[in-house]
Amino acid sequence: MSRACPALLICCALLPAWAAAGVDVNAVRLWAAPDSTRVVMDLSEPTDHRIFVLRDPSRVVIDLTDAALAGSSLPEGDGIVRKIRTGERESGELRVVLDLDAGGVRPRSVVLPPNDVYGHRLVVDLFLQGNQAPQPVAIIEPEQRDVLIAIDPGHGGEDPGAIGKRGTREKQVVLDISRRLAQLINTQPGMRAVLTRNGDYFLSHRNRMKIARDERADFFVSIHADAFKDARAHGSSVYALSASGATDEAARWLAERENSADLIGGVSLDDKDQLLASVLLDLSQNAAISASLNAGVMVLGELGEVNRLRRKEVQQANFLVLKSPDIPSILIETAFISNPDEERRLLDPAYQEKMADALMRGIRGYFEKHAPPNTRLAQLRAATPQGHEHIIGRGETLSGIAERYRVNLQTLRQANGLRGDSIRVGQVLAIPLPH
Repeated sequence: MSRACPALLICCALLPAWAAAGVDVNAVRLWAAPDSTRVVMDLSEPTDHRIFVLRDPSRVVIDLTDAALAGSSLPEGDGIVRKIRTGERESGELRVVLDLDAGGVRPRSVVLPPNDVYGHRLVVDLFLQGNQAPQPVAIIEPEQRDVLIAIDPGHGGEDPGAIGKRGTREKQVVLDISRRLAQLINTQPGMRAVLTRNGDYFLSHRNRMKIARDERADFFVSIHADAFKDARAHGSSVYALSASGATDEAARWLAERENSADLIGGVSLDDKDQLLASVLLDLSQNAAISASLNAGVMVLGELGEVNRLRRKEVQQANFLVLKSPDIPSILIETAFISNPDEERRLLDPAYQEKMADALMRGIRGYFEKHAPPNTRLAQLRAATPQGHEHIIGRGETLSGIAERYRVNLQTLRQANGLRGDSIRVGQVLAIPLPH
């Protein structure tokens, strides 16, 4: 008795035909993220392709028209891909088989044109279908919760970001700085950090925002390293969302609110009429932008202590990653990776630590003044005039510490029972909160 073939699920129709002849697949790369895996094939030119999902065992099959594998090396399995196999068919197609460690996979593919780094590419993203269902959003706030900071290292995986003259990739240096920033924030009483990515993989802008929303973040900071065609360009910048960007996002939220499980400031929009939903969204967005600008000013001031500033004011732009309508969000351009001097410093672990420390001080300074209710930070501020502690380092002066934390020198003396300005290395100072 003949056995029925496994069911084929055609997940991608043929793309518009190209006149391809003898297309080379020059390389295959694999990038694993926590909830998806990306397979990238470098092509000598674009070609048609189709994708099938097979079960028992679970695998994804990709057929590329009139193509051949130019090299013999294939990457080791990673993420949900256990193994990659290839074979040439009599029809002239190259068949690429992805053996999977999990079933219920939904693939999505796109052929991308060349950019500054890569040539033509076929990109296949594999999503676990179980991860696509909307997750319930908890709205119960625990007492004495920590202020949560979502740190977003820009770019990642197939997207390297800007590349310096020494080959430094933006995606790596901003991940290094972000990890250092997360460690510093996690040492602060009443504060906690979460990274949108903690490895070399790609995340869409909206997925980065979704991670912050799912974690119920109080603040979102996206870390980048700028680039410009003129290698002399230098300095750090801070951006918040522009008014036009807020307007565009408001229209999207209002159009999608009936199908969305998201909340605006803890209030669902799906049962509100158009006018009320618009008013609630407008109030939330205005408050978020105002908070973003205020926090940005404090971060910019701290950045100026470790690097020259490209702009002395917080800039506003239509960055998609800043568009969460109820989470204050800023984007930091730490330095110009296209500037040889700043590229060199971005690679220096000591400089990365200084940059992360400046960002932490700015963020902490903002939340010491604007701690959300029912947070440990708000209770710490109410319970004691002492904001935090500072351990004296070599070469520091009392006046310099007062200026750094923006407190009056005499207030700093009084908080620590000092009659003069004499301090010693290793001494612990109580830093009073500004009022």
